[in-house]
Amino acid sequence: MKDFRGFPPELFTFFKELEKDNSKSFSDAHKPVWEEQVRAPMRALLDELAEEFGQLRMFRPNRDVRFSKDKSPYKLWVGATSESRAVGGTGYYIEVSATRLITGFGAMLVARDQLERFRAAIDDEQSGRAFEMLAAESLPITSGIEPP
Repeated sequence: MKDFRGFPPELFTFFKELEKDNSKSFSDAHKPVWEEQVRAPMRALLDELAEEFGQLRMFRPNRDVRFSKDKSPYKLWVGATSESRAVGGTGYYIEVSATRLITGFGAMLVARDQLERFRAAIDDEQSGRAFEMLAAESLPITSGIEPP
């Protein structure tokens, strides 16, 4: 795989245009752009990150619209995660869209036993106080940089 050299301007343009025309005909007509300007750079980044963070799994571009009021067929972002289990697992997350880059670590959903242990730790005077201090220190980090 190629070395990661950043995300090209075409990636951001692709998602801006997809937002205007989220259709199969648009997707089919722009498949080479998806493959070369979106998927390939993301794959290169994931390959580069794998040594430090483990293998990351890229999300498919199409949405599951079966139970959604919004029937747009394609995601307006490209992303990956290190954990394939939604419940009970923790992992890394990365997402790139026309307007932002999101990274994160944590649990998407916790299992019932995990939630019970977490609640007990919050209720505990010592660990609860430590959690409150950490939460007070945690602020969202924003760069103020707009993508092209």
